[in-house]
Amino acid sequence: MSKAVDVEKIKRAARNSIPISIKTFTLPHETEEYMERILEIFLSEFGQDQLSSRIGYCMRELAVNAKKANTKRIYFKEKSLDINDPRQYEEGMERFKQETLDNIDYYLNKQKDAGLYVKVVYHAKGNAFTMSIHNNSRISRKEQIRVYDRIARSRAFDSMEEALSSVMDDSEGAGLGIVILVLMLKKMGLDEDAFDIDVDGDETIARITVPFSAVHLENINELSREIVNEINELPQFPDNIVYLQKLISDPDSEISDIARQISTDPSLTADLLKHVNSAQFMLPKRVDNIVEAVKLVGFRGIKNLLYSFGTLKILDSNQRWLWDHSYRTAFYAYNLAKNFKRRKELLDDAYVGGILHDMGKIIFSNVHPNLLEKIQGFCTDRNIHRDFIEDLSAGLNHAEIGALIAEKWNFPVSLIEAIRYHHDPLAAHNEFRDVVYTVYLANALCGYERGDIEYDQLETEVIRDFGITSQDKLDMVQQRLSLAFDDERNKKL
Repeated sequence: MSKAVDVEKIKRAARNSIPISIKTFTLPHETEEYMERILEIFLSEFGQDQLSSRIGYCMRELAVNAKKANTKRIYFKEKSLDINDPRQYEEGMERFKQETLDNIDYYLNKQKDAGLYVKVVYHAKGNAFTMSIHNNSRISRKEQIRVYDRIARSRAFDSMEEALSSVMDDSEGAGLGIVILVLMLKKMGLDEDAFDIDVDGDETIARITVPFSAVHLENINELSREIVNEINELPQFPDNIVYLQKLISDPDSEISDIARQISTDPSLTADLLKHVNSAQFMLPKRVDNIVEAVKLVGFRGIKNLLYSFGTLKILDSNQRWLWDHSYRTAFYAYNLAKNFKRRKELLDDAYVGGILHDMGKIIFSNVHPNLLEKIQGFCTDRNIHRDFIEDLSAGLNHAEIGALIAEKWNFPVSLIEAIRYHHDPLAAHNEFRDVVYTVYLANALCGYERGDIEYDQLETEVIRDFGITSQDKLDMVQQRLSLAFDDERNKKL
């Protein structure tokens, strides 16, 4: 009997760009069924449920190939053969299939004892869904050439019949199966670029990328734009914040002018002094003078403080967990920037980017009833299913919605980029890479310590950019940040 699927958990993961991974050593039938059910839920969330059977075939084919690759390593080791030696490879493959099938339980148990796994990861990111199949047997040069040869040969075929008559290879699994997989992708309107196989460290990773349904994507984007257009139901920044922003942008402004204006708002004054006296500044003595505080923070820092303070004023804190997560992310982002990037101008952007990265979710946590009514009417007029409202309120497209709101409120481009790409950092523009990478990693570390994301699901390019090359190093960084955050929070209690 296959394991029950937590449907709501899978939907939340799909909507919030959280990877879901399934790891197995022997790939029993019930695990395959479980993986197929998760795939169906992901595809359904993005309007591609009609592709379930075909993508399901591709997933099974790649998972079985990954399991066979692990079996092959055990077999070659038992026969004292070098899998990377062309002559010994040919010798081993002559009897591999028959001998392993005759004694498959023995080899599967050996795989498990050796820690050789197959892992399937489902991840919705940007406007596409990616399914990756990992196994910790590094693909050999011979095997990789063989796979690419099959992909190249599949270009010549227009039907399964042609493939069946032309490609018959009984020695190992990655023959006809890969050709059929590529033909399947063609039938779905995807080209061969939708499939890739590569090596990362000791893992071989096969990926299939499926874009969201065009209709589904247009509905999401249209509804997101309409929500942002109607955000006037929420107040704009308070007048004193707007005036302060103009004052800071005026080259003739004096520090004393800005300090005087800040002091007219007790809440803002308290926030500024709390910020200056926090562990981030490590001052030898407490600062209570507004002019001194403005000098320490600087114009750029004050401007960023206004963005976070103004947003907090507009959006109340009904969803306490969202704010708690935002503050933790901001603290992590600031300290990552401080300790790894060592660029003073990045510190404030990283902190405010962390505070506001989930603004698209926070907006929905405080939706005004009039706004909801207007959006429901818009869905009726445009024949958009109302389930999309539920999907968006549950987090779907929240990064884009947050970025659109930030654009509407004239946030700096660096903050807009941090909000828009905090789940998809590699898509950010190069000039804003540091702030986006920092906010991404801070947010990911929060997910990592909650158990929502695993080490190998983090963007490799990002963690390497921070000099993190192993899970032990990541654990050390996460633990230090978590302890520092708890210390900082306890001081305020």
